[in-house]
Amino acid sequence: MRMASNDIASFYADKNIFITGGSGFVGICLLEKILRTIPNHGTIYLLLRPKKGKAIAERLEEIKSNQVFEILLKDRSVEEAFAKVRAIAGDVGEDNLGLSIEDRKVITDNVNVIIHSAATLDFGENLRTTVNTNVLGTRRVTELAKECSKLKVLVHVSSAYVNSYRLECEEIIYEKPCDAEELIAVVKKLDDKELEEKTPELLGKHPNTYTITKHLAEHEVKAVEGLFPCTIVRPSMIIGAWKEPVPGWTISKNGPQGFLMGAAKGVIRRLPVGRNLIYDYIPVDMVINNLLAAGFSAGTKQAKAVEVYHCTSSTRKPFSWMLIEDQINGYLHEYPLKSAVWYPYLKFVPTITYYKISAFFVHILPAILLDFVTKLGGGRPILMKLHRNVNNSLDRLEKFIFTEWKYDATKTMELHNSLSKSDQEKFNLDIAELTWMDYFRDLALGARVYLNKEPLKTLPAAKAKDNVLLLLHLAFQAGIFSLIWYGFACAFGMKMSASIFVMPISYFIFSLL
Repeated sequence: MRMASNDIASFYADKNIFITGGSGFVGICLLEKILRTIPNHGTIYLLLRPKKGKAIAERLEEIKSNQVFEILLKDRSVEEAFAKVRAIAGDVGEDNLGLSIEDRKVITDNVNVIIHSAATLDFGENLRTTVNTNVLGTRRVTELAKECSKLKVLVHVSSAYVNSYRLECEEIIYEKPCDAEELIAVVKKLDDKELEEKTPELLGKHPNTYTITKHLAEHEVKAVEGLFPCTIVRPSMIIGAWKEPVPGWTISKNGPQGFLMGAAKGVIRRLPVGRNLIYDYIPVDMVINNLLAAGFSAGTKQAKAVEVYHCTSSTRKPFSWMLIEDQINGYLHEYPLKSAVWYPYLKFVPTITYYKISAFFVHILPAILLDFVTKLGGGRPILMKLHRNVNNSLDRLEKFIFTEWKYDATKTMELHNSLSKSDQEKFNLDIAELTWMDYFRDLALGARVYLNKEPLKTLPAAKAKDNVLLLLHLAFQAGIFSLIWYGFACAFGMKMSASIFVMPISYFIFSLL
């Protein structure tokens, strides 16, 4: 049954909200959505840790300056927009969340909604760090929640990949992969070397330390489900905004947006993908809507059991790279970079081995040359470091690159359909109208503006440079193939005219790379 319009905004009106992970991709977008669409919100407490010598006040100022708030600040000042946003010093990786006695009391006396987004997302992170941040960090949040006398709901940001050992997943909490207390005890007992050696055994069916610890974190939430309403939202791979606040907005370099960022520079030229596989990508604004709607649902119904929602696309709007393979390079040249180092061209390859062979010729050798030139010019060579990082990450990402999952999102759609018409528009959970080709065009522009930091006013100059780079690229190719032709003729004592067949053969071989 649908309720009156503006139900979600009314639910959050005058409620004080505590957010962990407020400086991350999801956290910043969540803050923007609340400030823009829930004008009567209460105080928003952002848990921030002092970082790189910066106090939390400085970190909050950095958050305020993010381009995501441009729409919000069109009709109000920074001071007005952020009047009820307060930075709280702390860290989910520390005992008691690193909160001072005074700050903890402020939170426990006043907070009505907790949205727990903080986590370590690195698939290659060691088990000690992920257990402390993802498992114990969530436990510390639930312990804080128990003390909050006015708490209405706890919203936990999980991941669809917590069940990555299952190819098809429902919106339920699956059995524990292991006993959390035993895992915590092992992590405390072993030194770093011993823990690294034992990690494969401890992971069991899980592919990495991230998925197993996020899985256990869900059970930390389940353990308190009878004390106050709880809900879990599981996003898949989170990518740039579909609609809000600006199409293509992103600050994350993970996944497709990171590759688009590098491809536009001309330094990433190959991408290992299964063209026909379904990849589960979800725009960040859909994740934010899901979080707020899930909190509203559990809080309004006073849910006694954890409500779980998949914020995913695989069973609702499937994406495969085949859909945009013919368009992707067009997007790169529609929105070229003034800072490009070579003519952009992105090609998909079917295996990691194929990628590494191809990358040696189109990534590594050019990187060595360009880094050398950069060093001679007094600059800082970074391309080889970039490609080493990419290559080192591929082995642990291979399962996620070449595995197809199907995440049922029935409950998410039921939640969407239960909302008022007004809320379905303002907090949309339905991706039926998303067109992947249009979306990736916006994402290419977003990568240009928000990741490569090139405003639209530089586009004419960038397009002029793109034309020059094309000519240089063609001239370079002509020079390489001519050298091969000349070298072959000399090596076999043949006339150039008689060995002309080497040119098309060379071109064909290189096209395979």
